[in-house]
Amino acid sequence: MRGKRLMKLFFHTKPVKILLELLTGPKYATIIAKKIDCTYSHTVKLLDVFNDYGIVSFEKKGRIKIIKLTPKGEELATALHKLVSLLESIRRK
Repeated sequence: MRGKRLMKLFFHTKPVKILLELLTGPKYATIIAKKIDCTYSHTVKLLDVFNDYGIVSFEKKGRIKIIKLTPKGEELATALHKLVSLLESIRRK
């Protein structure tokens, strides 16, 4: 059951974009939301799900949370990056 939930999550554009954005380094949720053209509340909701699965971690600095990939999250984001690159290279004949 858990695997099905993760599959459903990662076959949506926004969650994939969040992880790809975090591959470039830790960021604030606001920055991520703007970069991927997503609402702040939806971005935070997805980040909370990622946190529950151990894909991202939060580091609080004052009033701001910095989000970064965990080692498991980095491995997943790298794999997604390869998949997205492969999909983008495929052209119709």
